[in-house]
Amino acid sequence: MTDPPSTQRTVSFFGGKGGVGKTTLAASYALLLAGRGHRTLVVSTDPAHSLGDVLAVPLGDEPAELSGGLWACEIDGESVARRRVEQVSREAQEAVPREVLPAVEQHLQRAAASPGTVESALVDRLTDLLDEVPARWDRIVVDSAPTGHMLRLLSLPTLLTPWIEGLVRQREQVRGTERMLSGLLGRADTGQDPLLQRLHGRRSRLERTRRRLLDESAVHLVLVPERLPLAETERAAQALADGGLTLGSVAVNRVAPSDATGLLADRARREAEVRATIRQRFGDHGVVEVPLLRGELTARSELAEVAEHLASAGW
Repeated sequence: MTDPPSTQRTVSFFGGKGGVGKTTLAASYALLLAGRGHRTLVVSTDPAHSLGDVLAVPLGDEPAELSGGLWACEIDGESVARRRVEQVSREAQEAVPREVLPAVEQHLQRAAASPGTVESALVDRLTDLLDEVPARWDRIVVDSAPTGHMLRLLSLPTLLTPWIEGLVRQREQVRGTERMLSGLLGRADTGQDPLLQRLHGRRSRLERTRRRLLDESAVHLVLVPERLPLAETERAAQALADGGLTLGSVAVNRVAPSDATGLLADRARREAEVRATIRQRFGDHGVVEVPLLRGELTARSELAEVAEHLASAGW
């Protein structure tokens, strides 16, 4: 089956305010893609993982193959950060003078617990998975953390690239001075600089990830038809536009039926005005409405029902 043009991006992020159902929609969309014959990986970057609960399978950092062309994993950012810091610590033991090692170790331990380190580790792990497209997977669906965390994650490659470039320039200046001094002393310095090589590799990796996020990804914002989630969604959409990222179709979840009675009818009337505003604001990007459904939406059959609503809306 040919995918609709608006959903042909390789990577699809699902984000939104906590509790709006983005994990359910991400899992359902991944099932939809896998059902169309795409090798699909759905991955959670949300520290409060619930993807495994929705799919009713235990998940870890390594992608687990489910059935029907679907894989899934949950990235533990703190664990990835600890492993990366341990790697840097081992490298420092070979490159840093012994007398300053204790200070370096102390700094690395503090860095391991900082939010920036965790988010950087998440980007690194996500890059690892992106690099396996198209060899291992055709599509990746990302169940993101709540909106603010997702925006920081998506902007990190762009923010870090100039910083790495600055480190490269500083190191190149230092190496130039070292080579000049070696020449004055009659010693040839033709060896490669391991630190400079790692910095160049890091810069290339970040630039590749940045380009893929800009060129190959779309962000689907999920909300329920209420004013507070709508306000947050509008702010998120503006932040994505400011960052040059593509806003995909917006998903309005848990829409009360128009023929409801009793208390649910009152809810449907309140939602109608918000839904009209959503269509006015995001109509150019596409709006899909997913009705309020029975069940906990944690079984394949229930997720398939959500996927049918997405497909009928052109996803």
